[in-house]
Amino acid sequence: MIENATSKLTTWLSRHSIDILRVSLGLVFVAFGTLKFFPGVSPAEALSVATLEKLSLGMLSGYAAQLVIAGMEVFIGLTLVTGRLLKTGLVVMTGALAGFFAPYALFFTDLFPGAPTLEAQYIFKDIVLAAAAMVIGARALGARLVPARERRTERVHVAA
Repeated sequence: MIENATSKLTTWLSRHSIDILRVSLGLVFVAFGTLKFFPGVSPAEALSVATLEKLSLGMLSGYAAQLVIAGMEVFIGLTLVTGRLLKTGLVVMTGALAGFFAPYALFFTDLFPGAPTLEAQYIFKDIVLAAAAMVIGARALGARLVPARERRTERVHVAA
């Protein structure tokens, strides 16, 4: 009975877990991006704007930089939630993730004046977002999650 329940759960998880991950990651991007449309609401506003100002060599600054970041994050989130334009959203997310980690190089002494600041810790959680993006990207490019018992069956068929 336990083996049957485990088998059913494994099958369900292999079919649905990556889509659930995709949608939940999308909701995170939509939520954080939406906050950035409103000045003074996002706790990461000052750091994200300063980062984009540096990365764009000053071509984007202030509220314009904040709008670009907000629009990009909401776009990424909507592609993840809906599954439409997913590969485009994943490409944009790759650039965004590089930008998320850029403050470590650009503002290291501000982020680590001794112990890590709250902003440094905020950026650190993006490691999880990057890992989730890798799983979703693998699925978008054709990879699939297969329960172990199916893999054993596939090997038998291939070997025969």
